[in-house]
Amino acid sequence: MRKIIARITTVAAVLLLALTVRAQAQGSGSKMIRPAKMAQDFSATDHMGKQHSLADYRGQVVVLEWLNPGCPFVQRHYKEGTFRKLAEQYAGSGVVWLAVNSTSGNDVSHSKKWVEEYSLPYPVLVDKSGEVGKLFGARTTPHMFVIGREGSIVYDGAVDDDPSGDKDRRTSYVGKAINAALVGSMPSVRETKPYGCSVKYAN
Repeated sequence: MRKIIARITTVAAVLLLALTVRAQAQGSGSKMIRPAKMAQDFSATDHMGKQHSLADYRGQVVVLEWLNPGCPFVQRHYKEGTFRKLAEQYAGSGVVWLAVNSTSGNDVSHSKKWVEEYSLPYPVLVDKSGEVGKLFGARTTPHMFVIGREGSIVYDGAVDDDPSGDKDRRTSYVGKAINAALVGSMPSVRETKPYGCSVKYAN
């Protein structure tokens, strides 16, 4: 009888510990228990005709930003300078910023005009076929991905916690993810629901 009681007590203790760890992870919003997914390689041409391959940037932190110039959410962020400021802030740390336009009606001239209008310090990849967008599962514009030096996706989701754009202070999920990736760690929040317009894929 004592052995049975001791065994039951041990099993109960293990279950309690597992539930406690799970609750703490969910409460903090951390996704660190789940292994990071490796980003699949791709090649795409930017607005100037230059070819970019994700494999070329292995060893560097890479940010992928999905955009559509016709989306009001994208327009708001570009008028506020959200992405340009982040890109310029981390350029000195060797962070690579690549915007991707997977809109079916997009072409090189549209992307080039957008870059010139906002004097962007980073390229816009023309993904008219939607191949790159579907590879990453990009759902909205904007939809952000931060890729660590080893090629794993350390963040997937919204740029910040302010979909309506009316907060006085915002939490930059992308900024926090970049900071973590630069030192080889994982951000406390690794995945959020992206907000914005749906990506207008060809099919």
